[in-house]
Amino acid sequence: MIKQILGKLPRKTSSKSSSSKEGAFASANSSGLVSGVVGNTPKSNSASGKVLNTDSGASHSSNGTHVSQPTSTSVKSNQGKKLGTMGSEKGQVNNNTVYEALPSFKDVPSSEKNNLFVRKLNMCCIVFDFTDPSKNLKEKDIKRQTLLELVEYISSVTSKFNEITMLEITKMIAANLFRALPNHDNKLPYVYDPEDDEPTLEPSWPHLQIVYEFLLRFVASPETDAKLAKRYIDQSFLLKLLELFDSDDQREREYLKTILHRIYGKFMVHRPFIRKSINNVFYTFIFETGHHNGIAELLEILGSIINGFALPLKEEHKHFLVRALIPLHKPKCISMYHQQLSYCITQFVEKDFKLADPVIRGLLKYWPITNSSKEVMLLGELEEVLEATLAAEFQRCMVPLFQQIARCLSSSHFQVAERALFLWNNDHIRNLITQNRKVILPIIFPALENNTRSHWNQAVQSLTVNVKKIFSDADQVLFDECLSKFQEDQIREKETSEKRASTWKRLEDVAASNTGSNEALLDSSFASSVTVSTSTTSQAKTGG
Repeated sequence: MIKQILGKLPRKTSSKSSSSKEGAFASANSSGLVSGVVGNTPKSNSASGKVLNTDSGASHSSNGTHVSQPTSTSVKSNQGKKLGTMGSEKGQVNNNTVYEALPSFKDVPSSEKNNLFVRKLNMCCIVFDFTDPSKNLKEKDIKRQTLLELVEYISSVTSKFNEITMLEITKMIAANLFRALPNHDNKLPYVYDPEDDEPTLEPSWPHLQIVYEFLLRFVASPETDAKLAKRYIDQSFLLKLLELFDSDDQREREYLKTILHRIYGKFMVHRPFIRKSINNVFYTFIFETGHHNGIAELLEILGSIINGFALPLKEEHKHFLVRALIPLHKPKCISMYHQQLSYCITQFVEKDFKLADPVIRGLLKYWPITNSSKEVMLLGELEEVLEATLAAEFQRCMVPLFQQIARCLSSSHFQVAERALFLWNNDHIRNLITQNRKVILPIIFPALENNTRSHWNQAVQSLTVNVKKIFSDADQVLFDECLSKFQEDQIREKETSEKRASTWKRLEDVAASNTGSNEALLDSSFASSVTVSTSTTSQAKTGG
């Protein structure tokens, strides 16, 4: 029966590629994918779903990481294998297949451990359906225990992983992790409240968590040679890993954050590509979709990366700040990632003080008009940026900056006005303002005076009085000049208002008089028309 089913499987036309694949997996055990597998062979044409034969004479070292050397053809084929294809090569278990556990690593001699390791990797390429909790319970538990054994094994090896082992490792990781995520086209991210709404959990997390732990230990292992592993953890692998950052499950994104950061640290050749790919994720989020679950995690990685930038900063990094990070203030769901974004922005200003001016102007460009909570967030970020700003850069942007701060001081939303007044509690910012008070005070004085006289919130009034005292103590003459000018402006405004009211009153009187004369004219016209009509009717009757 097995021969009949194997005869029905699709065969590859190229004998060269077939022989190279068989050579690539020459480390598998002669008992096949899983010991004890009977019945139908999986229909998938992938390597993970096949029963693989091996050379029983392969030699292995005691640590279990060395296998027999493959032919040059097989090595070339393995190096050219794309992980994009691996992501779809997932084995399936049908109803007639027995999925049984393999022996433990403790139960086999050292020479057979790598052979068993590869068999277990192939066994774990089979992915189960977790949408039905009652389905394949035994098989799922067997796979989970096998994955735990793999994690323990990969942490205990003492010599370098070779190419064949790395290929099998990345194939198993791709089969389990790389999958289609739910579509978010109909979701509104700014409506989601992480404190009130229930988080979305990945059903297959019992297996995914262990696979992520396996990948993390593989990347972090000193036995993983970066120069060799870069052929398998390549750009295709990294792109698929970045796609998973849009997962709804916070636990998965946390693992991805740690793993990508380790990859960035270990694989120096991939660093420019990782930064560019994260850039592209941001561009798509800002200008196209408006939704992405992993922006906060990606920014957290970037915060660490920016912290390690060498000085002077490259133009590439400055472009990244202006074109990607600053526009991230635009989306409505900024509250989901603002803390991480603010940290990245501040890191840039601390690295290069000349970036303070474009950063502050960028914040003003995306300053909200009606979103009070976003205003409060940006005021907090503005304080952090100003704290790292030098006097020369501050003077470049202080006029438009304090025109916006004056509008915040005049806000009827007490939290916005209060947060703007808190800027004077920062010693560095207060010194910058005091040094440039001749420019700043005339801009904000009307807002301060109006708050003192008429703001509804008592806390805002008290803070405003304190700020006015700071200015009066620093320069009483300037303060009096601003007060005198404010009072003159008030008198002028009152006169203008009265003049405007008088003009409208005259217009209303003229309109009323015109209305009366028009009504009289209409009454006389109507009476004359009635008289003419009556006389015409009587003449017609007389003539008749």
